[in-house]
Amino acid sequence: MPKGPKGEKRPADVIGAAVMVMRIATGQIEEPTEPDDGKDKAAQALGRKGGKARAASLSKKRRTEIAKAAAAKRWFGT
Repeated sequence: MPKGPKGEKRPADVIGAAVMVMRIATGQIEEPTEPDDGKDKAAQALGRKGGKARAASLSKKRRTEIAKAAAAKRWFGT
């Protein structure tokens, strides 16, 4: 049986796939997979924690410098 990009099982033939899509659309069956963004949840939590800690440690002047440099990169590519 074919597998989707995240390993979920899919019908092997076109008619079977069409019937499955129809059943999902009409609510007869639930979507066989849960949405997954492919990212590690623990790493996401650490990233949020680190971003807050960095923002708290930077002075207003340094944050302004970083923002101006980022804007210059976006607009002027320098």
